Order: sequence, then structure tokens, then C-alpha cells
Amino acid sequence: MVSDPGKPLSRDDLIQSILGSTAEFTAEGIAERVEVDLDITRRIWRALGFPEYGEDEVAFTKGDVEALALLQGSVKDGVIDFDTALNLTRAVGTTMARLADWEIATLVPQLPTGGAAGDRIAAAIRLLEDVGPPFEQLLVYAWRRHLAAAASRVEAFGSDDEELKTTEVTVGFADIVAFSALSNEIGEERIGDLVEVFESRCHDVVSTNHGRVIKSLGDSVLFVCDDPIRALDIADGIIGVIGRDPRMPDVRLGLASGGVVMRMGDVFGPPVNLAARLTAVARRNRMIIDEATAHMLPDDQFETRRLPARPLRGFGLVEPITVRPR
Repeated sequence: MVSDPGKPLSRDDLIQSILGSTAEFTAEGIAERVEVDLDITRRIWRALGFPEYGEDEVAFTKGDVEALALLQGSVKDGVIDFDTALNLTRAVGTTMARLADWEIATLVPQLPTGGAAGDRIAAAIRLLEDVGPPFEQLLVYAWRRHLAAAASRVEAFGSDDEELKTTEVTVGFADIVAFSALSNEIGEERIGDLVEVFESRCHDVVSTNHGRVIKSLGDSVLFVCDDPIRALDIADGIIGVIGRDPRMPDVRLGLASGGVVMRMGDVFGPPVNLAARLTAVARRNRMIIDEATAHMLPDDQFETRRLPARPLRGFGLVEPITVRPR
């Protein structure tokens, strides 16, 4: 980091420390250096999730030039086409944006309180310099591990093109009851802590039972599992660690099974929507399943009971089903 010893550190010094270099180029400048069309440069930048800069605004670093050159090289060599590169870039941008916000929110409370702004920025730079290298290694390790897990799931679908388009899973949706009203009652700081505990406990239960969290939406968690019985175990586990904890709010769960499409880290299809809709008719700290899930459960292990038909948006009249072990 280059800084005037007699000048208090600023936010720009912090950004320079993180990026490792200063801004030297305009968008047109990096496009020319990499020999890429300016429109393509801007599309890649937007795909990463960043706002566009003015034509004459110097906002790009040598690191930006190198990243653009790497991506362009893969396209030019025929490794991937441009649309694939753009999709991968969008996935990276979306994931990294959330991770960066999460990391900063986690590290800021570690900084000293009070004092001059320059002193806090200096402390932030030291903290990031200490945490950055090992966390970066952890990031690459976790990416490789998840990449291997994702590749193994694709192989399990089979080689037929039609089989690769959809996969049969049980989708689960866990939802905090009356979250909006709760948010107004307990304040922003406490609701943030509550959401963190909710997400953390749900992730633990899902992972332990061989499921996979697709996304967290603050007051809800969407997960998938390739075994309906394990999905029931996940739902029961979430009720146990959330709904039966007097310090936590009540929770409802909906489970639906069927074919879904997995794309860009997300999952789409009727079971996803149905699982979410079923939470609206579930009682507090209870799970509701659909007919497809009920049909896959062994009769000698589980007892199911149909509830009166309810109108569910997008599905018409649906008979929710309760389930319990025999």
C-alpha cells in the first residue's frame, strides 16, 4: 500500500490495499489493452454485478485487465463460448458479492470502537492483511470441494441428454412464522442475529442429513434432498432446533417431490413452488408434504393423513398431507 505517512488513511487507501493496485484505466483503455470490444467489456463488468463507469472515468486496475484477458483467452481459444463465459461470470459475481458483504459484516465488529476514522481504517487494513491470505486459500479449497460434489451429482443423473435436464428430488421450504411482524417488534440488530442463527442451524441440519441448501432468503431456507425420508428427517430436525427452542420463533415446513431443473446454483420447477405454498397451510412447528412425497414413503414406517383441500396459488385445490413415524 502506498500512502503519505503524514496524511490520515482514507477509504481509498483501504480499497487500494484490498485490490493491490490503483485505478489506471478507463473502460475503453482496458478494452484496447486486451483487444476486446468495448461493449463486451461492459457486458462482462455488468455480469460481475458492478455498475458502469463514465467513458472518461479512470476506475480500472491492472488486476481488471488481467481478469478480462484470462476470460477473453478462454473464449478465443475455444475452451468456452462467450455466452457460457457470461453465465459463469454472472454466477461468480453473484456469489462473490454476497460472500464479500458477509465477510465485511463479520469482520467489522472485530475493529476497535471509537478513535479517529483513520485509525479504524488502519486497523481494518491490518485485519484484512492477516485474514485475507488464509481466507483466500479456504475460498479456493471450498470451491474445489463444491465443484467435485456438483460434478458427482451430474454424473449420477446418467448420460442421456433428457436425464441431464431434470432430476428427481424432494424440495423443502422452511419458513419463519410471522417474520414481518417479528421484525417490527424486536428491531434491526436482534432480527439480524436471529436470521443468522436460523440460517446456521438450518444449514447444519440439512448438511448432516445429506441434503443441500439452495438458498437462504432471510426468513426462509430452500433445500433439496434426493431421498424423501432424509428430507423428512431434515424437516423434523429444523423444527427441533428452531421451533422447539423457546428463544427462537416458530417455523413451518413444506415438502414436495418431483422433477426440477438446476441452473446457476438455483432450482426451478413445480415442486419448488409447491413446497413454498405448502408452508402457508402448515401449522406452527409442523411439516406438510405433497402427494408425490407421500407416495414414496414406506407404509410400514410412516402414517400419512390427508387434510381438507385448500386453494394454493398456481395449483388450484390441493390436499395437504401430514406425516408421522409409525
